[in-house]
Order: sequence, then structure tokens, then C-alpha cells
Amino acid sequence: MVWINTNVSVKAAAGATPNRWDLLALPLVVGLLALIAVGGHQITAPLEGVEAAPVTLDPWMLPDYALRSTLRMLAAMAASLVFTFTYATLAAKSRRAGLLLIPLLDVLQSVPVLGYISFTVAFFLALFPGSVLGAECAAVFAIFTSQAWNMAFSFYQSLRTVPRDLDEVADGFGFSGWQRFWTLEAPFAAPGLVWNMMMSMSGGWFFVVASEAITVGDRTITLPGIGSYLAEAIAQRELGAVGWAVLAMLLVILAYDQFLFRPLVAWADKFRVELTGAPVVPESWLLDLVNRTRFLRAGLAPFGALLGRAAWWRPALPAAAVNGLAARLALLRLDRVPARAVDMAWYAALAVAGLYGGWSMAVFVASGVGWSGVGTAFLLGGATLLRVVVLIVLATLVWVPLGVMIGLRPRLAEKVQPAAQFLAAFPANLLFPVAVVAIVRFDLNPDVWLSPLMILGTQWYILFNVVAGASAFPGDLTEAAASFRIRGWQWWREVMLPGVFPHYVTGAVTASGGAWNASIVAEAASWGDTQLTAHGLGSYIAQATAAGDYPRIVLGIAVMSLFVILFNRLLWRPLYAFAERRLRLA
Repeated sequence: MVWINTNVSVKAAAGATPNRWDLLALPLVVGLLALIAVGGHQITAPLEGVEAAPVTLDPWMLPDYALRSTLRMLAAMAASLVFTFTYATLAAKSRRAGLLLIPLLDVLQSVPVLGYISFTVAFFLALFPGSVLGAECAAVFAIFTSQAWNMAFSFYQSLRTVPRDLDEVADGFGFSGWQRFWTLEAPFAAPGLVWNMMMSMSGGWFFVVASEAITVGDRTITLPGIGSYLAEAIAQRELGAVGWAVLAMLLVILAYDQFLFRPLVAWADKFRVELTGAPVVPESWLLDLVNRTRFLRAGLAPFGALLGRAAWWRPALPAAAVNGLAARLALLRLDRVPARAVDMAWYAALAVAGLYGGWSMAVFVASGVGWSGVGTAFLLGGATLLRVVVLIVLATLVWVPLGVMIGLRPRLAEKVQPAAQFLAAFPANLLFPVAVVAIVRFDLNPDVWLSPLMILGTQWYILFNVVAGASAFPGDLTEAAASFRIRGWQWWREVMLPGVFPHYVTGAVTASGGAWNASIVAEAASWGDTQLTAHGLGSYIAQATAAGDYPRIVLGIAVMSLFVILFNRLLWRPLYAFAERRLRLA
């Protein structure tokens, strides 16, 4: 192990005199820490105080509400990163674990966020009795369920498509698994992960409305935030308050774009795999400001050195311990067990667990629904499946060309980035009343015209992932294509589509899963006393939830999960395998 002498760095920081750039950067840092301290103090308040102070529609309260919502989303983002680095890495590195974890991830992304809230709220409130911290943890967990899945899929896809020549270099230098992860795999995945983090933050706004109003039995706890403010404005039909909430959301998105994601995009650009430097690179005024400081950089130097040493850390196990472990394994003859036998045992364990769970669920559903109801659920699932397929195809035709155009032009990406984040964050349910009124006014078919509502919030997964793939595309390959005069459809077929295809598959997987989830609110839309319902599994689950019919709720979610797993197994997983086999950089 290498120990770091931080005293030298501390003395260097003490001896570094602030320059004019420090005078600009230090107030930003102090202000950020002060905002975090204020928000952290509020989450330790007694629960009775929050219940006694309902959310008001006073616009002057929006800065405080915005701070609370933003801190919840950032906490959920931190939890999502920890989940991504552990869950996706295990699924990518272990073939047997991947057989369980990837289908489980398909199920997790298809379960409605309200399903998570109903099972976790009581747990968190009991964990922190009498404190608002329990309700805050429940809200953060609900937002986490809207952020983690696409980040995990993106990281998994990147780990599975690391260039083979870089793998060989890591093997040649004898990197340990820890060193390989932090010096090769995580940097290679960074560009795509950053864009999916942006999508996760934007997508989380849709679920903030549901997560900040927590119901436990007859008790409702409303946490201060933009989401609860927006829910109250919709409930009172105050269009002016809705406008104030949307404006506050826009300002918050612009703030964390400039202070978080723009610097991350510029920083992650250095991890692109290419032999030549890009003529135009992403820029960030905040990153440039920090790089020009003297005192601030000297103060951050110990942390940077510590992180660098941690990435290169290699556990030093005594030779005697290694030899003793090998001897014990040989004595147990575990090293002679055929791999096929281990695989068969693992498959058998998964099959037994799946059959037991399926049978228990079937008994519960059959007792309350009947087998004819099961057939009805599957037919409605087929209708929703048709909508999902058509919408994904249309979104692909629209957003893949636009995503490539944005990703290949960093200057354009800087201008489009905040607008794309705002459009992805805009609560799609605000457009539902407009759609209902238009369908009734022009006497349109709800089965057809409610369908686009399913893709409003999820189409952005395709755009963000394609932009990530195009921005990470090697510049030397682009120059080679230009040198060989490859243009038009040939350029798309032989150069760009293969380059962004792995990222597109990740975006399409998460978009389709999100569309299934959104069908619950999109296939049963309402405005006032006007209610429209389309035939589909989403409206089936929504109606069962409104009626409190738990057997039908369980049946609907089980059928939806089954459709998602089969759809991913039969379509997206073969495409993943094709990308790993044929479209890896080498």
C-alpha cells in the first residue's frame, strides 16, 4: 500500500496565494456548501412540523422548494451511481450473475414508481420515527427508482464493449480487477454514463410529483418541493402557479447544467478512444475557472492525489496466504468441477426459484381474478406491446439522425444540452389535459391518440444515448471516412450507425421500459370530469389501482414484467450480443 504525505499538499495550499480567479471561485464554493448545509438542516426537522405547514402556492416559497427538490434528486443520483458501479459491474463481469441480474433489471424498470412507494414508505418512516428524515428517504428512494435503471444499462453496455486492444494492454501490464476497473473500464464508460446521468436527472422530475406526496393508510405527508407545489397547483387548477413551477424548474435545470453537467461533459471528453485530437472539444466556464485558480487547486490537490492512489491500489496478500488458499481449494477438488456442472446447478436454482414464485403468484391471482381474467390481461398486454413497438420505431426515426448531428458538433451540443434537459424534465402529465380536450373536441379514437402520451417522457432516452455515442465516436475514424469520400447512406450504414449502435440499444431498452411504465397514466387520462381510456395493460392496472383490487394489480404488473422480459430477451439481448461481437472498437 502507498501512503500519501498530505502535509506537503496542505503546506502547498497554505503557501499558495489566491489569485483573481480564486476570488471568483471561492464564493461559489462557499455558497454551494451553505446551500447544502441549509437543506441538510431542514431534513432533520420533526415530522409534525412538516405536516402542520402545508405547501402553499406563494411564488416566494419556490426558491426554498427548489432547493429541497434538487437536494433530493442529487442524493438519489449519488445512490444511483453506487448502484450502477456495483450492480452493472457484477452483471457484466459474471456470466452466471448476469443471467439473474439483467432480467431482474428488466423487471425493476417496468414496475411503476408507485409500486415502490407503497412498499417502502412504511419501512423508512419506521426507521426514523418522528423525524422528517424517514419521509425524505422514502422520497429519495422513489426518485432513485426513476434514475438508476438507465444508468445501470449504460454502464453495463460500456463494460461489455471495451476495446479488445485496451483489454490486452491491461492484461499485459498485469492490472488487478480493481486497477482495470478504475483506470480502463470506468473511464471508457464515462461519456455515456454522464449523458445518462443527465437523462436521469431530467427524468426524475416526472416522479418528483409522486414522491413528494407520501400516503400511508389514511395519513398523507407532503414534503416541501417543486413537485408538491406543482401537484397542489394542478389540484387547484391554478395555471399561474403551474407557470411559476415550470419557470422554477427551468432555472434549476439551467443551474445544475452549468455547475454540474457541463463540467462533467467537458471532463469526460478526455476519455474518448481515438488516435487524433478532436478539432472542437466541449468547454465549461466553471472547469476553466477552477483550472485557473491557484489557492483552490492547491487545496484540492490532496483529494486528487488520494483518489489517484486509490485507483492504482493493489492488495498485497502474503504469498503464504495465497498458497494456503490454493492448497485448500485443491484439497476440496473445487478447481476440478466442470464449468458445465456449475452452470447446470445455477440454472436449476434459478428455475426452481422462478417456478415457485410464479406458482405462488398464480394461486394468489387465480383466487381473486380467475383464469379468464388472466387471458384478458394478456390480450391487453398485446395491445400495449403494439403501441410500444410503433412508438419506439417512430422515436428512432426522429431522434437517431438528430442525436448524431448534435453529438458530432460539440458547440451545437452545448447550446442544445440545457434545452434537451428541460424538455426531458418537463412533466408530461401537464400535457395530458390538452390531449384529452383535443380528443374530445375532434372526436378522435382514444386507442390511437392517447398512445403518443406514452413516449413523451421516454423518447429522450434514445436521444441522450445516441448523442453520447456520437460524441464519443473516435475522431480519427471520422477523418478516415472523409478521406475515403464515404458519404450519404454509405456513411450512415458503414460508419456512424455501427458506431452509435451499442448506445442506441441502451437508449431503446430504457425507452421501451419507460413506455411500459408510462402506459399506466397515458392509457387512462383525465381532465376534470372528462375521462378517456384506451384498451391496454396500462389502463387495466390504473383501473385496478383505483378500485383497490390487489389481485388484478399483481396480475397486471406480473404480465407487464413478463412482456418486458420476453421483449428484451427476444429482441434487445440479441442486439446487445451483436454489438459486443461485431461493433466493438479495436
